[in-house]
Formats: sequence, structure tokens, C-alpha cells
Amino acid sequence: MSLGTLFIISAPSGAGKTSLVKALLQRTDGVEVSISHTTRQPRPGERDGSDYRFIDKEAFEALVKAGEFLEYAQVFDNYYGTSRGGVLERLDAGIDVILEIDWQGAHQVRQAISGAVSVFILPPSLEALRERLTSRGQDSVTVIDRRMRDAVNEMSHYHEYDYLIFNDEFDRAVTELQSLFVARRLRRDAQQQRCGGILAGLLEQQG
Repeated sequence: MSLGTLFIISAPSGAGKTSLVKALLQRTDGVEVSISHTTRQPRPGERDGSDYRFIDKEAFEALVKAGEFLEYAQVFDNYYGTSRGGVLERLDAGIDVILEIDWQGAHQVRQAISGAVSVFILPPSLEALRERLTSRGQDSVTVIDRRMRDAVNEMSHYHEYDYLIFNDEFDRAVTELQSLFVARRLRRDAQQQRCGGILAGLLEQQG
């Protein structure tokens, strides 16, 4: 049994997942976000090994054939995938690992790794979600309408997840997310692994 826990975090675009995860990382030690492999070209400012692991299509397909991905998907003309070995290595080192993936990727990961904890982030309303997408000032009305349709489809899979967090009040949502990580570390089996020596010392006079 690994010391770390794999957390799957999904959300529709505009629900605030990225901001919540960033705040969680600032408040919580021993947590890392898995860096995905992708075949798309780096965007301005992106760094290999930090934002993504950029590889070509042939290399990606070779990794797929070798079973090296926990999950992967094709988005338009590009592939994205999560390294199995990279995730398991961090879990075995006692690091909690976050996968920021959609419901389809989450389904693949749950089948591959037992004990993964899944969290779905939701907006407080459709009106709030549209307002957040619009306030970015990056997309046309047509694109926002498509994003809204995609969001409703994504949210329809909420029942497949272990936990739901409504991102209405940001600080409260961060606290709720952090509480899942803390509670998971306090499980009896996890504490037995981490603190076996302390437990043995506390019980050494037994009998």
C-alpha cells in the first residue's frame, strides 16, 4: 500500500478548479499535481517538465502501446496522457498526487488504481458559470455557448465522484478541499504506516 493518495479533481471550464488547486498547494505540504504528457506544441511561456511534458506523436503512441499511461485522450489533433510510473513513484514516496482530468479520464484512472479519491468542483449556478466565462474576455458568444453546453455535459457525471465541492465562496471551497486531504492522511491504516514506531511505543507496556 502506498503512503500517498491519488486525488482525481474534475470540473467544467469556469468552475475555478485551477485556482482552487493552486491555493491548496500553497496551504498544504506533501501534495503535487501530476504533469501530463502532450503532443501539442508549447504555448508562449510554457516550459517542458513544468507545465507539460512535450513529446511527439510517435513517442506518445509508443508509450500507449507499452501501457505507460494511467489514462490518455485525444483532444482535437493532440494527445494528452498521465504517466503511470510517474504517479506511482510519487505515491510510494508518500506524496499525495492530484490529477486534473475530465470525467472520461477519471473513469480510466478509477479502473487502474483502487483507492483513488475523486472530487468534482461545481459552480453555484449556471448564471455564475456563464458570468465567469464571459468575464475572461477571451471568447466570443458562440464559443461561450459551446463551453456552456460542454459544461452541462461534464456536470452530468457528478454522481461518479466521491466528493462534491460547490465553488461559491472561494476560501470556504479551498478549506473544504484541503479537509479531504487532511482527513485522508488521518485514516487508521495510513497512520499505522506513518507512525508505526510511535504506536508500538505507546503499547509496549501492554500486558
